[in-house]
Amino acid sequence: MTRAVLLADIGWLDAIGRSLREGFFMFWETLWPLILGFTLSGAVQAFVSRQAMQAKLGNHRPAAVARASGYGMASSSCSYAASAMGKSLFVKGADFVAALVFMVASTNLVIELGIVLIVLLGWQFAASEFVGGVVMIVLLASVGGLWLRGRLVVEARQRLASAASHDHARSEGSQLQRESWSTKLRSKGGWADAAAYTMADLKMLRRELVIGFTVAGFLAVVVPTQVWNTIFVHGHGDWTTLENVAVGPLIALVSFVCSIGNVPLAAALWKGGISFGGVVSFIFADLISFPLLLVYRRYYGTRMMARMLVVFWGVMSVAGLVTEVIFRAAGLVPAIRTTQVAPEHFSWGYTTYLNIVFLVLFALLYWAYRNRARLGSDDGYALDAVCGMQVEVANAPAYTVQAGKRFYFCSDRCRVRFEADAERFSAKKREPGEAVESVSVPVTFGRTVSKDRERGQQP
Repeated sequence: MTRAVLLADIGWLDAIGRSLREGFFMFWETLWPLILGFTLSGAVQAFVSRQAMQAKLGNHRPAAVARASGYGMASSSCSYAASAMGKSLFVKGADFVAALVFMVASTNLVIELGIVLIVLLGWQFAASEFVGGVVMIVLLASVGGLWLRGRLVVEARQRLASAASHDHARSEGSQLQRESWSTKLRSKGGWADAAAYTMADLKMLRRELVIGFTVAGFLAVVVPTQVWNTIFVHGHGDWTTLENVAVGPLIALVSFVCSIGNVPLAAALWKGGISFGGVVSFIFADLISFPLLLVYRRYYGTRMMARMLVVFWGVMSVAGLVTEVIFRAAGLVPAIRTTQVAPEHFSWGYTTYLNIVFLVLFALLYWAYRNRARLGSDDGYALDAVCGMQVEVANAPAYTVQAGKRFYFCSDRCRVRFEADAERFSAKKREPGEAVESVSVPVTFGRTVSKDRERGQQP
């Protein structure tokens, strides 16, 4: 009996070890794409102005939807930050549906997601991200315009307006963002800002990345094929596709992982047998994880949250279905499923060489991030003390004051977490180059802002 228990324990330990190894090598395979994607995303956020966002999103006609999509793609962020930015746009006058389109684009139609999809799943899935993303946005603009309007939208706006404790002045963007591209690309301070955005995005998504790769490793190794066959039906023609695209978002709802963390999970689901459209709908469903539904409930009320869930789930499922139909008709759905998501050991190949090159690039970016004040970084930004995201001070979705300092946050969720344990978050190690003044307010990039100066910027 004891020997059987020991053998069982050894079996579980072996399974855990193989799962962690699988998750690590998934990460290793996607390391250089992650660095490349986050670097490009940081550059876009630093160099592309967002000063006209609110002014041009007053409805959900085709032109406004296209602008919301473009702004979202340029504002790559995690699902929580996207929901907060969407709320801010809505409060400042943007159409509700246009704000939701912005959220969808900023979490799905982004560079780093496409690159990681190519590495883990193939170029067909990266192409499906953009094709399906367009389909999803068109559906959201159409269905949302019919069902997310009227009294509920008015009540949601009033709810946010009455709850708001501040209303930042409209940002005009940094001076650098208004310069020509040749000037931007030659600016040391601009690249320091880009490096800071890159590091902030990595800090913001580190939890999702760790959970995503770890859970994906366990799903790929531990979960038997029979389980996937039970959850996702097979061999029933069109019914299989319909069931898979409907269930995919529901798996995302309970996975608690958002944004790029969904990709390794999608790779494990694809290996387990889910259909092409089911994978697409699962990847798109990062905006309906359960914690985000609670955020929507706090922002807009229970009834609006319920409608958002139904609309998002329906739109994501139909987008997955339409995408599969398009790709199947074009003969682009992969005919062979990989039986191995990641390699079992290190080897010298293009992945290893590219990882080394991009790790050197990452080191340079980290150096620029740590020396951003010396390089002339803009002081109109602050770092979220909870998740590490970089936010524009003038457009920060939330802030609080502790011990005479003002702290800015990417979302109300981070503000609530900060206020629950302000001592721990505010006592983080002071960064090199940060000035120490008794009258300082929040720490920005390597410097502080005097109270008199802040009064000139904040209402």
